[in-house]
Amino acid sequence: MELKEVTNIRIRFNETDPLGIVWHGNYITYFEDGREDFGIKHGISYLDVKANGFATPIVESICKHKLPLKYGDIATIETTYVDTSANKMIFTYIIFNPQGEVVCTGKTIQVFIDEKGALVLNIPTFFAAWKKKIGLL
Repeated sequence: MELKEVTNIRIRFNETDPLGIVWHGNYITYFEDGREDFGIKHGISYLDVKANGFATPIVESICKHKLPLKYGDIATIETTYVDTSANKMIFTYIIFNPQGEVVCTGKTIQVFIDEKGALVLNIPTFFAAWKKKIGLL
């Protein structure tokens, strides 16, 4: 089962460099936009995680650039949840320009920490329940 969400964003002026193209560091922010939209729509948002006493910091991020986005473009972010038996959340991303061309691809890995900041080695009960609800357990 593949769980994904598609999000559209408009490229703002402050996200571009003097040449009018998106500064490379903003693509990680676009991944977050996609991940946040995914979480809200699929019931595993940052606020859901926090309400259960956890946080999910990113421990790895990869971004491979192919083409630039420009000021005013409407970009499409395709965010896909990658299921794993490990206690982590893995997402992959594909960002498309208005012409439907791949602008960049990426991946993030998040782990669970408790309210004291300690790494959680066992899958939290609420996360296991979420995975069961969507048919992954």
